[in-house]
Amino acid sequence: MEAAVRKLFERYENFCNQSLGGHADMDEVASLYAPEFIGAAPAGVMTGKNDDQFKQAIVQGYAHYRAIGTTEMRIRNVRLSSIDECHCLAHVAWTATYAQKGRGHKVIDFDVHYFVQILDSEAKIFGWVSGDEQALLKEHGII
Repeated sequence: MEAAVRKLFERYENFCNQSLGGHADMDEVASLYAPEFIGAAPAGVMTGKNDDQFKQAIVQGYAHYRAIGTTEMRIRNVRLSSIDECHCLAHVAWTATYAQKGRGHKVIDFDVHYFVQILDSEAKIFGWVSGDEQALLKEHGII
């Protein structure tokens, strides 16, 4: 289980940085996710399908991140909490780097907790729980 999840998040980190550079294949990014998923943050809970609408949302999301100066996303640590033989919760510690005009770079650490399913030795994200991203970005003067 651990090897499959670590491989998933290595790919995730690579795709994040390719996307921030404007060079990602959205089919590849979408391949990290299960056919259906849930997401939760202080703004609410949502459900979605891994379809063309989701891929378009990913494109728009990375365009937004580039527009606010995001230059890199790196994983600092992945810690797993097993649920059963096919599911776990991956606690992922991220570091985001932002280029700020006239102010150099700003580095922000944050965590996201991902629900992962492993079937046939392949891990896929089927949900996540995140903090208040907008408040964090405002606190650090990014937006």
